[in-house]
Amino acid sequence: MTRILFLAFVSIMLSGCTGSRAVLWHGPNSSPASIAAANAAIVKPAKPAAVVPVFVATSRQHSNDFSLPFNAKRSDHLNFARVDVGIPKAHVKGVVEKTGYKPDPAKHFAAVSMQNFDSGNAFVNQLNQALDQRGPQEQELLVFVHGYNNNFADSTFRTAQFAHDYGLKSVAVHYAWPSAASLGLYVYDRDSADFARDGLAELLELAAKTKAKRILLVGHSMGSFVTMEALRTLSLNEKQSTLKRLTNVLLAAPDIDLDLFEKQVKDVKPLPPMGVMVSRNDSALNISGRITGGHARVGDGSGIETLQKYGIAVLDASKVDGGDHSVFASSPTLMALVNDGSLSFDTLKGEGQTSGQAMLADGTNVVAGAASMVIYLPGRILTAAASGFQQ
Repeated sequence: MTRILFLAFVSIMLSGCTGSRAVLWHGPNSSPASIAAANAAIVKPAKPAAVVPVFVATSRQHSNDFSLPFNAKRSDHLNFARVDVGIPKAHVKGVVEKTGYKPDPAKHFAAVSMQNFDSGNAFVNQLNQALDQRGPQEQELLVFVHGYNNNFADSTFRTAQFAHDYGLKSVAVHYAWPSAASLGLYVYDRDSADFARDGLAELLELAAKTKAKRILLVGHSMGSFVTMEALRTLSLNEKQSTLKRLTNVLLAAPDIDLDLFEKQVKDVKPLPPMGVMVSRNDSALNISGRITGGHARVGDGSGIETLQKYGIAVLDASKVDGGDHSVFASSPTLMALVNDGSLSFDTLKGEGQTSGQAMLADGTNVVAGAASMVIYLPGRILTAAASGFQQ
């Protein structure tokens, strides 16, 4: 019994998610008749404050469940869709407001509409149409890969929240891999992450065929493992042209064994410009390391020198808004730094300027203040002092 309780506790900590499980737009007991009745009701639902289109490629199977149109089972081919996600008027930056029944658009994230596409070519055409609607400097794709313990609604909403709260002008693309979305099924998710690498590699090949001038790839937690395995697959299959189309790769709180990560990096040729966000205060990764026998995780901040050795920029968020497992998407400090131009992908390549920039040749006195981002670049360290921002 003690062991079972411990595993349950570990699962909760790793999930970084408590409360109701999200549903996309209808409750789990919905039927065509009940939906039609609701639409015909005199009192119409409130409108969302904003709508974020999210283009989805998923290795989940189709489902007839109105609350989750793609389930936790693994598909032998990619499925494609567009989900227009409503951001509620009550939205607080960094939070995904959700409910386990029928979302209220005034209070919860919810799908406004959804469209399925029958092929990868149709998906590319839709992405090109979305890119054409943007100015020349905004024709970029943001591809987001979610982490452990997410259902389809959870991860789709997170993609929309991330794009909306950071004010990104990119076309949002989400890779939804078949996580079980269950606290106790960490091993199923780990196996699904292995399964999902080919699907992400296929999505990146499709993205490379679009008109996008820039392709940004972001993987979170276990999704970082999927990301690295997809890059490795592309490299081993001699898809260097696709790898060269990737403008930047960001791994946020990557749940990857550090030794394994070194092997992955060595296999990816050419390695796209890459940044890794770490935190020594990430309790989820600390527990993951204990489960795996004390092996360091890439995102726990213990391997910064190793990452620098491979030319990878490191963002240390240990003292940024608590530095928890989801700080990349929830931190008002990071949003402020990105919105005022102090922090960008160019910064990770050493081309940008950070707010309060300081170059520390000897690496001492790295962090000053309780809310400072520290950026380790190969050969030097930059600090973006953020203590003046609202927390």
